Amino acid sequence: MKKPFLSSLLFCLFTLFTFSLRAQDVAITADFKKATVARLSDAINERYVFPDVAKATGEHLQKQLSAGVFNKYTDLKAFADALTAEVQSINHDKHMRIRPLPPREAPPDTPERMIEDQLVQQAQMRENNAGFREVKKLDGNIGYLDLRGFASPDWGAPMADAYMKLLATSDAIIIDLRKNGGGSPEMVQYLCSYFFDKHVHLNSLYWREGDETREFWTLDKVGGQKMPEVPLFILTSNYTFSGAEEFSYNMQTQRRATLIGETTGGGANPGGGVPLNDKLMVFIPTGRAINPITKTNWEGVGVVPEVMTTADEALEKGVDLAKEAAEEFRQKNKEKNTVLFKNLTASLENYTANSTHEPVFNSLKKCLDAGLLDEPAINQMGYDYLMQHQKPTTAEVIFKCNTLLFPVSANVFDSYGEALATNGKLEESLKSYQKAVELAEASNDPNLPLFKENRKKAAEKAKAGKP
Repeated sequence: MKKPFLSSLLFCLFTLFTFSLRAQDVAITADFKKATVARLSDAINERYVFPDVAKATGEHLQKQLSAGVFNKYTDLKAFADALTAEVQSINHDKHMRIRPLPPREAPPDTPERMIEDQLVQQAQMRENNAGFREVKKLDGNIGYLDLRGFASPDWGAPMADAYMKLLATSDAIIIDLRKNGGGSPEMVQYLCSYFFDKHVHLNSLYWREGDETREFWTLDKVGGQKMPEVPLFILTSNYTFSGAEEFSYNMQTQRRATLIGETTGGGANPGGGVPLNDKLMVFIPTGRAINPITKTNWEGVGVVPEVMTTADEALEKGVDLAKEAAEEFRQKNKEKNTVLFKNLTASLENYTANSTHEPVFNSLKKCLDAGLLDEPAINQMGYDYLMQHQKPTTAEVIFKCNTLLFPVSANVFDSYGEALATNGKLEESLKSYQKAVELAEASNDPNLPLFKENRKKAAEKAKAGKP
């Protein structure tokens, strides 16, 4: 069962939003403080992931209230900050913070308030852009992504796919989390999955409610091209928090990235926001992270980068390291791709009319998987052998393999038909042209009239028995 909690990203956005407001000049009474402390103590005891610590925290708040510690606070913001300091003095949990609710014009629990809240949320979502602030290519073919939060995958995954598409041709990637306050663990999982081609256990979350643990593994598929071998660098600061720390810790413990910058904030306990009244809310962690490798997490200690430097200098250092890694990556790819092309060339040179197509198919498939060839490139290769090199038998096997690699492409069957006709296989040629027409009709291919014309000519040649 999915846990009913607000993501840390929403909390982060809420925090940023409230920080941008002037402190609310709301006079607070002794009765208001007493009721708030009582509600806060109850909420912590009901939800906090560590029950013993929750009990101690609640008792401490009551003692501080009775001792008059909160008497001097006369405005809402100062009272909220004092409550935060007191609860953290016991549980040392940086996630647990009390914040003023953002001001609203409409009264609580009214349709007008619901509409107002929705409009504010929509405006924040549009402005935040699912946390994706900037993507660009730096000199040396270094991809750079400035990510400020991890939104829910429903909203964030399509945005991630768009941004990652722009990074897919990079020889090294820098992900900048220096201003990232966290977010959805599902979105952390999704973005991590771009950098692995194996099923990897990234993290687990234990939840107090239900006394259950949920494992997070890399996803087999994402909406873009995976980059399991591209060198990855992550920039951090002491502001980097929660979900951003999980992303960094996942990559560090899996030895998939190099972290550069400052030790992160140290918040590993996810949870959600709980209203205390119509003026205050508290974020209460209801779970804790458990890394499958270290069997612990970064709570209270942060994630320590391999390359320690200031947040301001992290990007420059990251670019220097990324350029070196990119050059090594290019050289490694060049050597690997040279071997793939040589193997393909050898399979084509060794092919005869009596050979099986499998060696050629396997070589083409490896080049395709490596991103060296695609459907049009293979088709063009077939025509090169057919027309320039005057090797119709080799051309035929190339076109045949392309139909096996792209079985729903009308164009490849049309080209295959041409090669078969050249080699005098008129009946087979007609069948291939017929297949091209059927596929074109099913897909509303704009080249359908051309395919029909080619089929007509093939039928005439087959009837006449002439190539």
